Amino acid sequence: MTEQFDFTTSNEQADHETMPISGATSVFGEDVRADAKQIIARYPESRSALLPMLHLVQSVQGHVSAGGIQFCAEQLALSTAEVSAVATFYTMYKRKPCGQHLVSICTNTMCAALGGDAIYRKVSEHLGVGHNETAGTPGEEGSVTLEHAECLAACDLAPVLQVNYEYFDNQTPEQALELVKALQRGEKPAPTRGPALSDFRGAERQLAGFFDDLESTVTGSSAAVETLRGAQLANERGWTAPSMPDDAELPPLPEKK
Repeated sequence: MTEQFDFTTSNEQADHETMPISGATSVFGEDVRADAKQIIARYPESRSALLPMLHLVQSVQGHVSAGGIQFCAEQLALSTAEVSAVATFYTMYKRKPCGQHLVSICTNTMCAALGGDAIYRKVSEHLGVGHNETAGTPGEEGSVTLEHAECLAACDLAPVLQVNYEYFDNQTPEQALELVKALQRGEKPAPTRGPALSDFRGAERQLAGFFDDLESTVTGSSAAVETLRGAQLANERGWTAPSMPDDAELPPLPEKK
């Protein structure tokens, strides 16, 4: 059985979410507003741009503040209630300032059974923080926000964790601890897959759709050896799936009731 974690919202977070927002959008300068216009131009309906807009806000502030919600509402002609409903629904939008690095440890079934709970416990004890809490001053070098993730979609490489959404596969408690210590020292260890490690705000800018250095962003293997093993065996042994003829009859669509 996996461990149970405390999801209780702290008074600190509640206070943060009710903070006054007068003048709070001034942090979003002309460059950020220009980026916002680029995001909005991607969609036929401006409200569809809300998700990447929230990532843009996090790339600037390291979280979604009350001012960030107001900024999105103004840019998209939405109410702050509509923006808040989305920002509080998805766990990827942080309501408290995030550290330089976000460490997400998978504690879902497969990872938990293979050591995910032990990894989370080891890292949590070292940092002295729990779920959605930050060791160090948020945003400053070496600061780390810890969270447990329900699933990171890498069961074939369990147990896994992510740093700023980049994968570190087949982890042990000792490996994870050394990784976190390196982050605290200001280092950026290479992920198992994907590009070189960014910081949280840099990753959020990419999630908003801005790749300022595209060449380095696409550098690195995007798939693990284990994931490609089936395709490799099929190629070595000449296995192929039967082809589908061009004139194959498709099954009828079910009647609508």
